[in-house]
Amino acid sequence: MKCLECKENKLSNEFPQFDLTESCQHPRFHCMRCVIRHVKEKKCCPYPECGEPVAPECRNIAVVQRTLDEMFREYTTEYTPLVIPEGASEGVVRVAVLNGDSMAVNYRPSMTILELKQSIQNKFKHEVQKQKLLYKDKEIKVYGDGQKQMKLSDYNIQPNSTVYLVVLMLAIPEGFDHVVFDLYWGFPLSGLDYLDASCLLYNGTQFLHLCDYKRRSCLSNAAVQHSGDILDRIKNQGHHVIHIYLKKIPSNVTHLFFTLSAWTAPNISKYPNPSLKFYEADKPNTDLCKTTFTHANHSQAVIMCSVSRSGGGWAIYESGKLSAGNARYYDPIKGSIRTLISQGY
Repeated sequence: MKCLECKENKLSNEFPQFDLTESCQHPRFHCMRCVIRHVKEKKCCPYPECGEPVAPECRNIAVVQRTLDEMFREYTTEYTPLVIPEGASEGVVRVAVLNGDSMAVNYRPSMTILELKQSIQNKFKHEVQKQKLLYKDKEIKVYGDGQKQMKLSDYNIQPNSTVYLVVLMLAIPEGFDHVVFDLYWGFPLSGLDYLDASCLLYNGTQFLHLCDYKRRSCLSNAAVQHSGDILDRIKNQGHHVIHIYLKKIPSNVTHLFFTLSAWTAPNISKYPNPSLKFYEADKPNTDLCKTTFTHANHSQAVIMCSVSRSGGGWAIYESGKLSAGNARYYDPIKGSIRTLISQGY
């Protein structure tokens, strides 16, 4: 897409993803660099037909600047060659987790899927029965037809291939109904800001509903409810609570994805002392699952976990997948979720 100001072809993500003011009702065809330059010089919206006053120090311009800084950050890189573990005559099988963890297992075509899962348990401490392995967007299972023990060769898994690990955190007991996703965060040094907890509902890969600070109840029967912003200006602390009533969830909803995203700050690391719990409403002191997101410190958003239909019931699956986007602009987050679901998550 060509910028109207500098006349250069730019990627779509180099243009602002939101209007500069509430009065701006026009297409956004000026790139972020030109928007910032114009506002600093003219103190108004760059579109001649608009000309709405915009202060260079306003919140939206600060977000545009931080987005640019993050997009064009300079990195130093070093080439790291693949190291084949000693004794691995035929290469390795890489096992990657969505949160960035990984491991390598010596490759043997005759290795069973159970042996691979046992190696993963030894490394990551995830029980075999809680592991879901995906290869080329399909689940690879321990047993095939007639209870045959499946091997790497049965799935045509080649040396130095990557298998993805999804972890079942909890199979929710049938009697559960009311569960709570509870987030606290500290304000950044720059002052009041929001670390948003959101819930996105899907039928397969089709997005259905959104529940967040603004859209506090996304279903007519109030099956998913958001508290909105709960702010403690004395403690410089924010709080979001999402209530989920599983027995009220419509049958066409297959996944509820829970995400965290930075509002104004460029990434999650700017919010001190974040705390996240997922618990049954009657037992607030007992975590249903351990969810960590320190690996997401330098990301704008993270898909924490999902509550998904599984075998006639509900199950909580770990994610930890990083993403761009936030509660102002969900498209990148939705794209990341669609990818997860299409890969068999």
